[in-house]
Amino acid sequence: MPDTALLLIDVQNVYALPDSPLCVPEFGASLGRINRLIEGFEAAGKPVIYVRHVHRADGRDAGRMFDFSGAAEPVGFVEGTVEAEYVPGLKIVPGGLHITKRRYSCFEGTELEAILRSLGVKTLAICGYMTNFCCETTARAAHDKDYFVDFIADATGAPDLGEEYRQPAIIQAVCATLGAGFARILATEEYLGAMR
Repeated sequence: MPDTALLLIDVQNVYALPDSPLCVPEFGASLGRINRLIEGFEAAGKPVIYVRHVHRADGRDAGRMFDFSGAAEPVGFVEGTVEAEYVPGLKIVPGGLHITKRRYSCFEGTELEAILRSLGVKTLAICGYMTNFCCETTARAAHDKDYFVDFIADATGAPDLGEEYRQPAIIQAVCATLGAGFARILATEEYLGAMR
């Protein structure tokens, strides 16, 4: 897997805190797989890029993020709050690159593409949260920018969307669509095995 970078999307406390409305079921399991990927990329000397979603408390940089339906909602992912910080158990590698975003896509309004071009990256391995928002949106955007995309499905996670639409179904639906024309869909251990 030459010319590949690992993109870690929004591994933030808001998805791990039990009282958060965005708490991801079995968060510890997906975080463990994310850390395994980080270790694999670090050992291979490949780029590891961390992305966090952060907004100003006054919401001036939020655009339609919190009023997409026409009704304003409280601004989330506010800078300086516990919910916006990296999860304490996330492995941070020396030399890892850190980017802040304000939209679902890691490309929108960030320096990500310039960094990838400077590193000679041709393939992005995507993991993190949420499967059906930031991870999926970034995978689609990367494809449109002519990157190959490896979507590491079991190293992503999403909160349930009500009683009828649980995390496994969300991940399955996202992977069915992405795998039909945007990305290769892989599991963590399969991916790490191919790196060896």
